[in-house]
Amino acid sequence: MLLGFVYTPALARVPRTTSTDPTATTSSTTVLRGRASWYGSYFQGKRTSSGERYNRHAYTCAHKTLPFGTRLRVTNVKNGKSVIVRVSDRGPFRHQRILDLSEAAAHPLGIVDCGAATVVAEVVADNTPLGPATPPANLATLYDSDPNPDAAYTTYKVTTKAASTEAALVAAAPVTTAEVIDVAESVDCPAGFLIQAGSFVDAANAQAVQARIKAHLPEVTVTIAQDLVDGRQRSRVLVGNFGERPEAEAVRQQLLLWGIGGLVREVALR
Repeated sequence: MLLGFVYTPALARVPRTTSTDPTATTSSTTVLRGRASWYGSYFQGKRTSSGERYNRHAYTCAHKTLPFGTRLRVTNVKNGKSVIVRVSDRGPFRHQRILDLSEAAAHPLGIVDCGAATVVAEVVADNTPLGPATPPANLATLYDSDPNPDAAYTTYKVTTKAASTEAALVAAAPVTTAEVIDVAESVDCPAGFLIQAGSFVDAANAQAVQARIKAHLPEVTVTIAQDLVDGRQRSRVLVGNFGERPEAEAVRQQLLLWGIGGLVREVALR
């Protein structure tokens, strides 16, 4: 997967240090990684699975199984923006997405323009304030802890150390509207997914794989991208441009049957 992280101090990796805080505790955080979409205004006022009516101006979301009322800090891994939401509905039930966000929640993340985005969502305390929030300081760690990064989505546990409950809430404290950067100019909207079917130092090997794939799948676009890695030219074989990850995964499985390995990667418009 191409992460495309925007470099911010919050995402910077820092050396490990030994805590001297006597109140430090170790806790386990439930983390979800996958695609999140959002509700359109068509659903405004309609009854949700929890019984309450959908309010596009409230910071809510839909999830298939989490208990109603569960609060999540949802972070767009492309731009590092975060928001705290409350589970009030069931879904989404298509495209292997993990969350449907309210319009209010989707805006700070830059998802309204894109339609969907890859997110990391952490279960947070029930009294964490709803709304735009500071991103987790360990976002890169949360993402790297994913035990199955090639899957469309995963749910896993991450062990973290917090000085205290109060400090944990400060880390997820909301920011003011003025502090929320306008992501309309910087949001990285995904155009779809492709399969990287190998990376070769010898361009002839890449061309051979390209020819094999074209012979099996003449209707699918197969290109070769040239990159400079560690001072050496490499040729990557790229297959297709699929609208959803499951489409790309289906083709990847076909390639495996023909002895051609590959990884599904997300591509972006800009």
